[in-house]
Amino acid sequence: MELIDGKAVAAQIKQEIAAEVAQMLKEGKKQPHLAAILVGHDGGSETYVAAKVKACAECGFKSTLIRFEADITEEQLLEQVDKLNKDNDVDGFIVQLPLPKHINEQHVIEAIDYRKDVDGFHPINVGRLNIGLPCFVSATPNGIVELLRRYNIETSSKKCVVLGRSNIVGKPMATLMMQKANPGDCTVTVCHSHTKNIKEECLGADIIVAALGKPGFVTADMVKDGAVIIDVGTTRVPDATKKSGFRLSGDVCFETVAPKCSYITPVPGGVGPMTICSLMRNTLLAGKKAIYK
Repeated sequence: MELIDGKAVAAQIKQEIAAEVAQMLKEGKKQPHLAAILVGHDGGSETYVAAKVKACAECGFKSTLIRFEADITEEQLLEQVDKLNKDNDVDGFIVQLPLPKHINEQHVIEAIDYRKDVDGFHPINVGRLNIGLPCFVSATPNGIVELLRRYNIETSSKKCVVLGRSNIVGKPMATLMMQKANPGDCTVTVCHSHTKNIKEECLGADIIVAALGKPGFVTADMVKDGAVIIDVGTTRVPDATKKSGFRLSGDVCFETVAPKCSYITPVPGGVGPMTICSLMRNTLLAGKKAIYK
């Protein structure tokens, strides 16, 4: 069993990005600029945005954080999105999700200029992904594919089971794994809460991507020997031995599943660091106008 070290790969990629940005600046080109909108004071969102701002500094990007209180109206938020769409210095921007319940997230996502949509959530980017055109790819699936690539994990002709059908992870992950590409060329099955015989589906899989948000869902009796396991889950579960009172748990029962695997991602330190790293790569592409002119 080999552990897939997302933290180490992400650090390497950030170094590569920083070197490319330094070369761009040396050539007199514009410094890539990522902006982030944060609404309210959700603990998880605060942590994620702080990590993204830190990653921007490591990559040599300019970053701007725009904060609003949770009582901002949808109209006011859309006005800010429009300002960023029109700001020529901003190459890409994100609106940190989730948003307060009185704001329609889909309205906000669709208002973002798809050429600056470095989260890869806009319908145009989602549509381009599905037909195999260049686009900004959702960060978590993009990061997983990069891990598979850097670990030289064979995917062609393999059976891949994706557990979860979210717009952010499950659906784009399934699309990427079936693309005519390397990594890719898999036969993909998507399982979800209404799937019967999930255990049997998983037992036939060469690669399992678990993105259900259910701690310890994937157990040893669901995994065949030599399988590749990618654990996207990051759920806080109570743990009295931790100073914080909780620990992060993946969707995979790591202790019992790991001995059966050829490769497996830990939680934390697997997929998580790659998500922010992929956002940085999308920002670099936006800054270079590599996808959309």
